[in-house]
Amino acid sequence: MPKKREVKKKVEIDRRIGEWKRIMLIRTLCYLGGLFILSFGVTMTILAGIGAGPWDALNVGLAMITPFSVGNWVIFIGMLLIILNALLTRSKPVIHSLLTIVLIGYLIDFWLIIVFNDLLFSGLMLKVFVLLVGIVIIAFGASIYLQAEFAIIPIDGFMFALRDLLKVKLMVAKTITELIALVAALIVGGPIGIGTLLITFLIGPLIQFFFPRMKKRIHWKEAGEKEFL
Repeated sequence: MPKKREVKKKVEIDRRIGEWKRIMLIRTLCYLGGLFILSFGVTMTILAGIGAGPWDALNVGLAMITPFSVGNWVIFIGMLLIILNALLTRSKPVIHSLLTIVLIGYLIDFWLIIVFNDLLFSGLMLKVFVLLVGIVIIAFGASIYLQAEFAIIPIDGFMFALRDLLKVKLMVAKTITELIALVAALIVGGPIGIGTLLITFLIGPLIQFFFPRMKKRIHWKEAGEKEFL
C-alpha cells in the first residue's frame, strides 16, 4: 500500500509539473509573439508617415535629433518611466519591466532598420491604409501579449501611477499621459498628424474587441489555475 501511494503521489506530481510547463510555455509564447506582432504594428504606423502615436512620435523625434535609434529611445524612455513610476508610487522600481521595453525596442529596430530599411509609402490612400493596418496589428498584438500577464509596459505603469496620485479615473490618467507624450513629441519635432488622432482614439476600442476573443482561445488559466496561481 505505501508503495502504491508513493507511485500515485509521484504520478500526480509529474502531472502537475507537466501542466505547469505547458502553462508557462503558452504564457511565454503569448508574451514573445504578442510583442513581435505589436512591434510590427508600431513600425507600420511610423512608416505610414501621417502621424505616429504620441509615445512613438516622441521616440522618432528624439531619434531624428540624436545618434540613437527609435528602438534605443523606446528603451531609454522606458527606463526613465520605470524610475518615475517608482518615485510617484514610492515603491521599488519594477525592474522586470526592463525586459519588455528592451524586447520592444530591439524588435522595432529590427523592423525599421533591417526589414523595412528606407521604405517609403507614397499616396495618401496607401498611407492611410498602412496606418489603419498598423493600428489593428498593434491592438491584436497587445491583446495577445496581455494574456501572458508578465511585466507591464512602463507607459501603462505611468498611467496607473498618475491615476493613484491624482485620484482620477483610468481614462483621465490615460489622457494625461498621452498629452504629456504629445507635447514632448511636438517639442522634439516628432511626426504628429492625423494618424496620431486615429491611433489615440482607435487603439483602446480595438484592444477591447480583440482581448476577450483572444482570452477565449488562449485559455491557459482554466487548465490548472487553482493549482499554480
